[in-house]
Amino acid sequence: MKQLKVGLAAVLVLTLLMLTACGKSEQSANESKGSADKKLIDVKIALDWTPNTNHTGIYVAKEKGYFAEQGLNVEIVLPGSNSSMAMVGAGNAEFGIGVQESITQGRLQGVPVVSLAAIIQHNTSGFASPVDKNIKTPKDFEGKKYGGYGSPAEAAVIESIMQTQNADFKKVTSINIGEADYFTAVKRDVDFSWIYYAWTGVEAELRKEPVNMIYLTDYSDKLDYYTPVVISSEKLIKEKPEIAKAFMAAVSKGYNYAIDKPEDAANILIKAVPELNKDLVMASQKWLSPRYKAEAPRWGEQKRSVWENYSNWMFDHKLLEKKLDVDAAFTNDYLPKSN
Repeated sequence: MKQLKVGLAAVLVLTLLMLTACGKSEQSANESKGSADKKLIDVKIALDWTPNTNHTGIYVAKEKGYFAEQGLNVEIVLPGSNSSMAMVGAGNAEFGIGVQESITQGRLQGVPVVSLAAIIQHNTSGFASPVDKNIKTPKDFEGKKYGGYGSPAEAAVIESIMQTQNADFKKVTSINIGEADYFTAVKRDVDFSWIYYAWTGVEAELRKEPVNMIYLTDYSDKLDYYTPVVISSEKLIKEKPEIAKAFMAAVSKGYNYAIDKPEDAANILIKAVPELNKDLVMASQKWLSPRYKAEAPRWGEQKRSVWENYSNWMFDHKLLEKKLDVDAAFTNDYLPKSN
């Protein structure tokens, strides 16, 4: 009789355990189903160029699920025949990658775009030339051929930094090389060109074709503008601010990951865009990662003085017909409070 009672008790306990387990399994299944049923909001971000390490934080946010955590399904697209700024301004993409110069000009032409974050805190661009050209200062531009893209801003920048050394801009020959490869152009057609060191400069190191680099920031603090930046439209941030905040929360997390783990971040970009040069991506990422945030209190933070200084410089050099409403051109309001 005693054995029978023990046996019945054991069966009862086992039954209760099975029922509890089944209940938990059903609850877990229902929770998973509920999560799966929660529809993500589709948004697009248009890049400014082919994918590179300026964009790593975006690819990290997508791969690591940071966008999904914020309820977003993000499609990364190339600008195609239209610029990223034009796509965002027209509502064909909710977000984009741009530069301060284009945003300044675009806003004064009625394109309603706003900068939400600085991807890199300082301007890492400048004029590069093979070392055997012996171009070490803006004074050395005299008698040389410059390969550019045909933008009025290029001539203004070259002339302004040459003026700091009493050099004559009229002695520079400008040639429009469009999207020609820097390395081909400086061997065949021109003496120097405008590059971003984080990509083309690092590539020169890897190719063992060293360059003399003349950074804009070495000659004028007004040329230390934000390039690139994350942009959106006035319409989106006004009508759907929660999407802007969710997007920037994920992007901020992505760039902070790239700051803390440059090699892992580089591998994520390589996985997403396998046609990229792996060695270049890895070297570029290591060079750029500490420069994303630099001395700023958080990634993406923008200063009013940077926007004001550069727009005033553009106005003074007759690149703008009127002064920019600086406070409408950028905002830090959609960045996380801390990151």
